[in-house]
Amino acid sequence: MLKFDVAANPGALAYKLLAGLVVPRPIALVTTIDAHGRTNAAPFSFFNVMGTEPPLAVLAPSDRDDGTPKDTAANLIQNGECVIHLCDEPLLLRMVECARSLPPGESEIERGKFKTAAAERVRPPLLVECPVALECRVLDIKRYGENRLVVVEILLAHVREGIADPQTWKVDYTHYEPIGRLNSPDGYMRTSQRLKCDFPRD
Repeated sequence: MLKFDVAANPGALAYKLLAGLVVPRPIALVTTIDAHGRTNAAPFSFFNVMGTEPPLAVLAPSDRDDGTPKDTAANLIQNGECVIHLCDEPLLLRMVECARSLPPGESEIERGKFKTAAAERVRPPLLVECPVALECRVLDIKRYGENRLVVVEILLAHVREGIADPQTWKVDYTHYEPIGRLNSPDGYMRTSQRLKCDFPRD
């Protein structure tokens, strides 16, 4: 086995290795609102659900090179609300458009050609085309070195009809094929090929 001292090489090298090894990662396309009521949309693959009592998710929005928070981080700090969307394969290119670094006032949502609708419990809007939208509020924000971890409580899930059974809440993957993240900058994967393995019950 080769050894990589990630503790001694934080930053770009650690990112290149860890982001390539810990895969596939889910991708959150997050909408937030700034102090002027403008909506921001940005994708994050340092993201996952982390619990269900209460329902929790964690994401890690970063800073700009000058140390100031990027839009998502600044909006979460200021307003404490977001909507986390999950995208399927037909939305991949539109989601990636939202990763562009745009000047203030230029909308990622317009670049991605998304339609919006009002959320029910938070101020940021839903992206109508996404198969899943999770309305969330911030519970905690912690800094660990240059990392910012944002813990959110999931309040309400909007799920495209056919994906989850309204009685059992079980997800049907014949109708849900979210995109997964591989290594940066251009690695993505389909989730249409799957396998099953019985879970040990003895």
